[in-house]
Amino acid sequence: MNDPFDENPSQFSAAMREYLAEIYRLQEDSPTVSTTALAERLDVSPPAIPRMLKRLKSAGLVKHIPYQGVELTEEGRLEALREIRRHRLLEVFLVQVMGFTWDEAHEHAHTLGHGLNDVVAERMAVMSGQPTRCPHGEPIPDAEGNLPMIEDMCVMNVAVGQHGRISRVRTHEPEKLRYFASLGIIPTAEFAVVGRQPFNGPMRLRIGREEVVLGMELTKALWVSLA
Repeated sequence: MNDPFDENPSQFSAAMREYLAEIYRLQEDSPTVSTTALAERLDVSPPAIPRMLKRLKSAGLVKHIPYQGVELTEEGRLEALREIRRHRLLEVFLVQVMGFTWDEAHEHAHTLGHGLNDVVAERMAVMSGQPTRCPHGEPIPDAEGNLPMIEDMCVMNVAVGQHGRISRVRTHEPEKLRYFASLGIIPTAEFAVVGRQPFNGPMRLRIGREEVVLGMELTKALWVSLA
């Protein structure tokens, strides 16, 4: 495989943009990102990570925190947000215009996005009605790299009796997305917490008129906005 940096080290290759986007996503849950976590998310061997990070650091896109991991510089953050915008716009286009389901969108967008430029992405935005959220509810950065603020929380932190709407479903695993959809758990769906077991046990939610029981593996992926 050709090294994406050999011909033009200053060029933001598809591989570079993919790394930056995944570092950004991982930083949403932790200030610094370990090479192990990054390798798992990208599904690459751990030895491949340091070489790429060295090049990203040389380009001024990431900085290394000894014994902790890496984090994006401001330039790296902006480039990551541009890549995330392209990816999420493509997801919306695949679902709204091409008729794919939300459990198919991420993988297809990942494959097709490597050759996607801003001109095509912006045309997709127009054809999709200038969306502000992807099919999973994640916010879409604007063309300048600004990310809309969303006031939501993980449903695990919601008390019994509270209610609102599903804001985001934070997983790209097709099996989980299909299961959520079968229960009516999609962004904007109304919910209420009607019961929960102690010690991080299952939660009982009302989705519309139906009650469902979800374990921690599923509830940690649900982010909600309270009424």
